[in-house]
Amino acid sequence: MTVDITFSNSEKKKSGAIIICFYSGKKALSRIKDINIDLGGFVNLALEKTAGFDGGAGQSEISLLPAKAPYDYLVLLGLGDEKDLDIVEAEKIGGKLYSALEGKKITTAELLIGDSGKDKDKDNNKDKTISYADLAAHIAIGARLRSYSFERYKTKRQEDEDQEQAQAQTSKKPERINLVLSDEKAAEKIFSYQDCGVRGVFLARDFVNEPPNILYPYSYANRILEELKPLGIEIEILDKKKLEHHGMGALLAVGQGSNNPPCLVIMRWNGLDSHQNAKEKTPPLALVGKGVTFDTGGISLKPGAGMDEMKMDMGGSAAVVGAMKSLALRKAKVNVVGVVGLVENMPSDKAYRPADIIKSYSGKTIEVLNTDAEGRLVLVDALSYVQKNYKPRMIIDLATLTGAMIVALGHEYCGTFANDDSLWAMMDKAGEKTGDKVWRMPLDKAFKKEVESDIADVQNIAKCGRDAGSCTAAAFLWHFIEKGTPWAHMDIAGTAWIKKDRDTGPKFGTGFGVRLLDRLIADNYE
Repeated sequence: MTVDITFSNSEKKKSGAIIICFYSGKKALSRIKDINIDLGGFVNLALEKTAGFDGGAGQSEISLLPAKAPYDYLVLLGLGDEKDLDIVEAEKIGGKLYSALEGKKITTAELLIGDSGKDKDKDNNKDKTISYADLAAHIAIGARLRSYSFERYKTKRQEDEDQEQAQAQTSKKPERINLVLSDEKAAEKIFSYQDCGVRGVFLARDFVNEPPNILYPYSYANRILEELKPLGIEIEILDKKKLEHHGMGALLAVGQGSNNPPCLVIMRWNGLDSHQNAKEKTPPLALVGKGVTFDTGGISLKPGAGMDEMKMDMGGSAAVVGAMKSLALRKAKVNVVGVVGLVENMPSDKAYRPADIIKSYSGKTIEVLNTDAEGRLVLVDALSYVQKNYKPRMIIDLATLTGAMIVALGHEYCGTFANDDSLWAMMDKAGEKTGDKVWRMPLDKAFKKEVESDIADVQNIAKCGRDAGSCTAAAFLWHFIEKGTPWAHMDIAGTAWIKKDRDTGPKFGTGFGVRLLDRLIADNYE
């Protein structure tokens, strides 16, 4: 269950808590004189008694109100320094607020933004860096993102009635947050638009969190069909026979050791043509994702410790599917094709081996030196397919490709390789606006030479071994990008999966990349 967000321009006084915002130094954002009177002077009392609260970003203090007060709780919420407050910071604050309410088992709350007695917030706050409408909307988005949970496989304990009641009391989550401000229609419009991206993130998180016995290539393809087709997205699934017909030898090789056969899913959103009624379809943008639903490493078997996390090796494909959902939900005026290669990498008597030479869809031959460098094989067939059949205006691929990226950038930044400066600049800007942080990594011809094979066209690991592992992996993909095609590769190995909660989401699947892609397209291609 996720929190329900509503907007209004008057206090309903029917909630469990009233939330009042303060900038650093306890500078009130809202007019609190009338609220303080309604609460019997309790706001001033709380400010005096809470020495630790100074209005820092995301800081909160929760006080129980007297029985006759119109609310059960008073919440003081810090927004930090006004000059530092932007939409990403607002979302973090919203996530922290949700966690604070959950910690006190507060299920409903009213959040005051600005002076509800003013018709136009700009008349009251000319110098602020973010409008009240944006502030309200993005606090709400942050709360929505933090409210996500994945609990579908938890069974309810059938014990005595007292224990069930106790369990129910400890599992209360915020059900509704109403944001009170003068221009609620503007805030609601911003929220509704941004929430399309959140719903895409939630879908991506769900897919990444699913266990591999439930989410394998064909079941995953069917889930994509069920989720996206009703939204107007055209879906085509290339099964094993069709992959063989098309000559997708790289993708097929990765999947040949598993009883779950591979497939390729093509998703087409024709938003621009549907709006313009164009006689000839406008060339689409292309999003490509690695979808290894479980990665044992194959014959080059991974260590047992931590292998359970390899269910997340389809995080790139999940981001592409989530982004396609976001575009469709907001009826984006753009043509986009999403392609995801879905495969399971298993060891068996049928598995591909180190020393095999395989032929890719592009016609290039690949010498396999390590079967755990499988994601790049899946990607090159998908990349070649989308280039040959759709001639896209640009391509962005996403993949949990290399552990080396985690060594380089940890879990904060996504290492991004781009052959086009303009495309990189757009991605960097979109990352700043969404909090999906990206860091540019080098594409260099020296790395490209490192993956040239002595007995085939290319080899799937570099001659230099682990050195610059993320860079040589990207260079391998670069061999399959047609000249003149703007392309970027996002190695999301460190950002698709985290092991501790963050302000705007719980641990495990993050849905990283969904909002960045959606924002990039909205800002630059519509």
